[in-house]
Amino acid sequence: MNNKLKGFALTALCATISSQALAQQTPQEGGDIVVTYQNDVATLDPAIGYDWQNWSMIKSLFDGLIDYEPGTTELKTDLAKDYEISDNGLTYTFHLREGVTFHNGREMVASDVKYSLERTVNPETQSPGAGFFSSIEGFDAVASGESMALSGITTPDDYTVKIQLSAPDAAFLHIMALNFASVVPKESVEKWGRDFGKHPVGTGAFELQDWALGQRLTFVKNDDYYRDGIPYLDRIDFEIGQEPNVALMRLQRGEVDIAGDGIPPAQFLQFRNDPEFKDLMVIGDQLHTGYLTMNVTMPPLDEVEVRRAINMAINKERIVRIINGRAIPANQPLPPAMPGYDEEYEGYPYDVAQAKALLEEAGYGDGFDTEIYVMNTDPQPRIAQAIQQDLAQIGVRAEIKSLAQANVIAAGGDKEQAPMVWSGGMAWIADFPDPSNFWGPILGCEGAVPGGWNWAWYCNEELDAEADAADAMVAPDQQQARAERWGKIFTTAMDDAPWVPIFNEQRFTVHSARMGGDDALYVDPVHVPVNYDYIWVK
Repeated sequence: MNNKLKGFALTALCATISSQALAQQTPQEGGDIVVTYQNDVATLDPAIGYDWQNWSMIKSLFDGLIDYEPGTTELKTDLAKDYEISDNGLTYTFHLREGVTFHNGREMVASDVKYSLERTVNPETQSPGAGFFSSIEGFDAVASGESMALSGITTPDDYTVKIQLSAPDAAFLHIMALNFASVVPKESVEKWGRDFGKHPVGTGAFELQDWALGQRLTFVKNDDYYRDGIPYLDRIDFEIGQEPNVALMRLQRGEVDIAGDGIPPAQFLQFRNDPEFKDLMVIGDQLHTGYLTMNVTMPPLDEVEVRRAINMAINKERIVRIINGRAIPANQPLPPAMPGYDEEYEGYPYDVAQAKALLEEAGYGDGFDTEIYVMNTDPQPRIAQAIQQDLAQIGVRAEIKSLAQANVIAAGGDKEQAPMVWSGGMAWIADFPDPSNFWGPILGCEGAVPGGWNWAWYCNEELDAEADAADAMVAPDQQQARAERWGKIFTTAMDDAPWVPIFNEQRFTVHSARMGGDDALYVDPVHVPVNYDYIWVK
């Protein structure tokens, strides 16, 4: 072959390789995929579903007024084409897209939005998300059963929804992006009643074609979806009853595209280190923090020097190794993916000598006896044992109380019972990506009540007032300043050391080699665990 022909062949080969590479990166329409789960889905009713398994399924079947940019925590409009917020932060006016239809063919209008929110708040629905909408005027009347209508929601016309709040709430748009705010058609809910969750009808990118309980759910593309070109997939088969080990083996053989339950702990290191499969594993941050609470009302934990000493005594790197490196050490309550996270904050160092000195200063040079409550499911007891060993180095003798999850939660919510609680298995994962959701329930005064989730019983009224002021910053141009203000609230709380933040657990998803789409879509922080609308087959 002469040099000219060689050059021509090489150019053609490079062009072929380049076009193939481009095809691997460009979303392709069509194709079917298989996703496996061990357990069946409880419900696909957006007002009721509240677990990690059905969360992203519901998001693919339904839409709300607001959503997030795929794979991010950045808000965008959804069924609302735009909106305005009044200067006082109390009135939200949403302008709806015209021509959006439910899966039953009927156009979605403003009265559907009002009905859907009132249905979620109605106590007869028994929605676990009803309380999120407490800032809407008329909430108390509906929640108490005195009224069926939220007086704060009006519909001037078919494409306008006005929502009046009783107090400014900068997190309100995030709340409107929750599944609980999804829009449903009244006629379908009334047709199916309690079984609506098995016969869901929404406006989403996919619709439910078939559900064989305990075996399979089949989603098919909504050809009339209002977003052009979305979704890319034609069909998703969710296979139920698949043991995670079996699902992983089937994925390796090319029979499964996404192992919904992730990688079993026993196989994690092997899979991660296997050059053939490690590139199929996607790592993403969760809006999660695992922490050890210290009851600030119980001696000697009522002394800040003691709590600071405990913060310095715990080797977080070692604890992360116990869970095969599936987390990063934490130094503050907020996780890194949350707005307001302070990258400059260093927290308490691991320093056993300094921890001993602080105990001596507090008058506990000989240590003291205490208890750590922990959920009795692996690896939580092993983590508690590691904490126990670290505390022993500074003379703190901690007895481990390993109990069922419900009993640990009950103990934490009893002011007189649990000196310390390791939150693993129950640790806070944010309902939405706003720092306010990490304060009120678990560190604010509102959560320091019998049965509450503020197991440290920490109540700092000055910081609560700061939190209220931050939540009143609703203007779009205030959001950066608001996030920084929230970050300061959390780092200031760490001066009082009500917690030992231990780690921010990461999420690991594994998919087949034929799957396309940005890695962030497979560990979507709000379409947990996978954003099915935007993934595709190569």
